[in-house]
Amino acid sequence: MDNVLDVLGAIFLVLGCSLTFIAAMGLARYPDLVSRQHIATKPQVLSLILNLTGAALIVRDSTMTWTMVLVMAFQLISAPISAHMLSRAGYRTGRVDSSALVVDDLHEDLHVGASQGDNRDNTH
Repeated sequence: MDNVLDVLGAIFLVLGCSLTFIAAMGLARYPDLVSRQHIATKPQVLSLILNLTGAALIVRDSTMTWTMVLVMAFQLISAPISAHMLSRAGYRTGRVDSSALVVDDLHEDLHVGASQGDNRDNTH
């Protein structure tokens, strides 16, 4: 049974490292910020999960396994939020070509927010 778990862990590690390599190639290939955010976030989360699962199958220590499960959970929680915030910051600083976007809801929100900011009274 130990040999089966070791081989399965090695397969998970190879798959995780392959996804990391694909994400690195995508970062070099895609020119714009939004595409780079997508390619950096999606495969990286899955590759981290595959690598941690492979390491847990090889190590087989309950303390290490629970630590890896916590790292996976925090990564699943924080990666979409951080990618979203970085994309919004890139959009606000003009790094995103808004003409290439199919739907651009943020432009309306920023325009409405800017016009409301002009109408505030400055009595504070």
